Amino acid sequence: MQRKNTEIKAIFIAVTVVFSAFLLIPAVRLLLKSFYEGGFTTAFYSEVLAQKGFGQALLNSFAVSGAAACLATVIAFALAYAIHYTGLPAGFRRALQGVATLPMFLPTITYGFAIIYSFGKQGLITRLLGFQLFDIYGFQGLLLGYVIYTVPVAFLLIHNTMGFIDKKTITVSKLMGDSPLATFRIAVLRPLLGTLAGAFLQSFFLCFTDFGIPASVGGRYEVIATVLYNQMLGAVPDFNKGAVVAMVMLLPSILSIALLQFLERFNIRYNRISAADLRRNPVRDTGWGAIGTVLSVAILAIFAVIFVVPMVEEWPYQTAFTTEHVTAVLQDSELFTVYKNSLFVALLTALFGTLIAYGAALITARSNVHRWCKQVIEAIALITNTIPGMVLGLAFLFSFSGTSLQNTFTLMIVCNIIHFFSTPYLMMKNALSKMNAGWETTARLMGDSWIKTITRVVTPNAASSLLEVFSYYFINAMVTVSALIFIAGARTMVITTKIKQLQYVNKFNEVFVLSLLILFTNLIARAVFSALAHRKTVKTQSKERKLKPMKRIAAMMLAGVIAAGGCASMTGCTSAGAGENAQVVIYSNADDEAVTAMKNALDANGYEGQYTFQIFGTSELGGKLLAEGTNLEADLVTMSTFYTESAQEQNNMFLPLTFDVNTIDEFPDYCAPITSQEGAIIVNTEVLAENNLPMPTCIKDLADPVYKDMVSVTDIQSSSTAWLLIQALISEYGEDGAQEVLTDIYANAGDHIESSGSGPLKKCRAGEVAVGFGLRQQAVADKADGLPIDYVDPTEGNFSLTESVSVLDKGENTNPKAMEMAQCIIENGRAELQTYYPNALYEGEETNAENKSAYPKTFPEKLTVDLLQQHQALSEACK
Repeated sequence: MQRKNTEIKAIFIAVTVVFSAFLLIPAVRLLLKSFYEGGFTTAFYSEVLAQKGFGQALLNSFAVSGAAACLATVIAFALAYAIHYTGLPAGFRRALQGVATLPMFLPTITYGFAIIYSFGKQGLITRLLGFQLFDIYGFQGLLLGYVIYTVPVAFLLIHNTMGFIDKKTITVSKLMGDSPLATFRIAVLRPLLGTLAGAFLQSFFLCFTDFGIPASVGGRYEVIATVLYNQMLGAVPDFNKGAVVAMVMLLPSILSIALLQFLERFNIRYNRISAADLRRNPVRDTGWGAIGTVLSVAILAIFAVIFVVPMVEEWPYQTAFTTEHVTAVLQDSELFTVYKNSLFVALLTALFGTLIAYGAALITARSNVHRWCKQVIEAIALITNTIPGMVLGLAFLFSFSGTSLQNTFTLMIVCNIIHFFSTPYLMMKNALSKMNAGWETTARLMGDSWIKTITRVVTPNAASSLLEVFSYYFINAMVTVSALIFIAGARTMVITTKIKQLQYVNKFNEVFVLSLLILFTNLIARAVFSALAHRKTVKTQSKERKLKPMKRIAAMMLAGVIAAGGCASMTGCTSAGAGENAQVVIYSNADDEAVTAMKNALDANGYEGQYTFQIFGTSELGGKLLAEGTNLEADLVTMSTFYTESAQEQNNMFLPLTFDVNTIDEFPDYCAPITSQEGAIIVNTEVLAENNLPMPTCIKDLADPVYKDMVSVTDIQSSSTAWLLIQALISEYGEDGAQEVLTDIYANAGDHIESSGSGPLKKCRAGEVAVGFGLRQQAVADKADGLPIDYVDPTEGNFSLTESVSVLDKGENTNPKAMEMAQCIIENGRAELQTYYPNALYEGEETNAENKSAYPKTFPEKLTVDLLQQHQALSEACK
């Protein structure tokens, strides 16, 4: 431009400042972590790249992600084409649009459960058909899950751009005598080429970086995201190697940036956009109507199960109707607070995210700033698209731990804005790119400033797209969990972190109930946003609305809002402060029964309402302990003892206990054991009978080929529960014998080697396998609830892992009630805890006779992280 454009420069500076502070710095921290450990080294890269299976996992990720992205883009295009280029009834087209976006209204954590409960051996669709359509584990299961996951994103991009294509081009092409195929290529495909590429890349990276779906249905088809999980959040987290994997996952973004820049030249701008002038064509409409119907039914069928499972006692074996699960969730005293938190975070994410996406899109699509400025924005969009939420969450954890932003709503909102920036930005960029390129030039000749043109001309025409972006941010903020699990605190918990808690304690019915709550919330929000978008479109098409003149300072205000508005208007909770009136925050990896027993002990002894619990998976809480140290939000922690010892060795973060701990075995002075969790064989008696399988008596029996594809075990790389099995094998058969037996067990397990300690029980409950190995008390509880679940104490021994309570050392900020509550849990909670975890831990206790395991044993060596890593190496050699 001939003159300086200070407004667009101000917006550019604001956007780059936000992403420098909250993307660049955390990313650099991760990069440094991949090279630095007491000094610069490339050893972490050498170890990861030489790691067994790493190269194959990378190739698998490219293969399944590429296939899913292609299929999702084709499906999204077909649905969008049926909406924009056919004479189908308006109601039918709205229905197609609703179905195409439905999966994004649900948290991705439920996708894997939906596939298992729909297409698994005892799934809803399998039962209706009388046979299983396909094997849901491995490539096929991942492909299905990924396609469901990414169709909404691809559809939104394509659908949004199709609305800005001049439909008169079709008429002109036909008048020129072009064939139908040539018309389709010239008038539809070519204007969409850049958008189709963007939809493919967006879908590809969503698949490439997702962990939730592989965790449920990936089986033995390992992908790079599971490698990242094992390094970052496995049984023994290795943040340095995890940072290497994260850096490797960023490499494809370089190619995608180059590809998008190449395709930018194919974007077409129209001086005027005309509505479609489509002739009646019953054959065309019938064909596309059939295609849309088939695709819609396929999508809806997958999610039908989430409406069924919560309304029966226990799928698939107790199918009587009940509202018990819904009632249990709605009566949860925490639900209202958590739901309110979710709405707050989603609304402010949508507000400030839309401003940032719009500002960034204006820079690249409606300005003549230097090319490098546009390249910076494009790079930001591609990088945010390729960073997994799990990695972004950990990067925030490393970067902001100990600051005023730790565990705040502000940090959660900023994380969401950055995490989901790419798609809203592309939506706005595509919409703005299709508008008349001469508006700004004409306005400048008439004496209007750039900001006036944007507010009086561009923004009204982009109103519907802005509302789409607002809706996209709101919905994704409601369903996301991967990043927030690391930065949400006990006081800033949202509904998806509540779902994660329920998953840990095997309350899958309640998981579906909360998923439905999120679904209905998002559907209502979507309906409101769509109605507003339609209203804006009608007003814009009827006449140009008269807006009050805007001064140049308006752009500066916009930039200020983008840069600092969130921080100025939000004060998320960090700590209630120390002192007698402060709530004690308790972090725990305990099962539901243990948490209930601890709460009962605290409530009965005068501490009701004076504490708040937050439950994590063992590896996730372990990661927070190691990464945050004394900056942890918690005042009190209950955790696997060997993890507690490792955290203390690294961070010196726990206080010596001030009360007597008279344990039978010796424990460090900063922790007191609360439970002893034993391993056992879990059996689905109905599946066992249906397949004429013998009841196993020992772990070695699971190596018998008769159990081929009927066994589920956990992977010691990602879950310490598997350690109980390996301890038993080594104790009974020695390391060589254990390796031989474990090799055969893994062969029988096939796709059912789980990353979660509750995975085998989940598979047994769902009827996917007949036998599993997991935590004994979980099987005991299921049997007591009347499920066809039984347990077998293996003759090799019921080995155990202890969990202990510890008090955080926060210096002068240490909550004085934390030590009192730790003592209360030990002195008043052990009686109830022993009804679920029978082993005696303290002098004067006796092992609960009613629930005593048949073969309780202890490992001859002290359980340490070093020993766990040795057994991990043994396990890897068996695969």
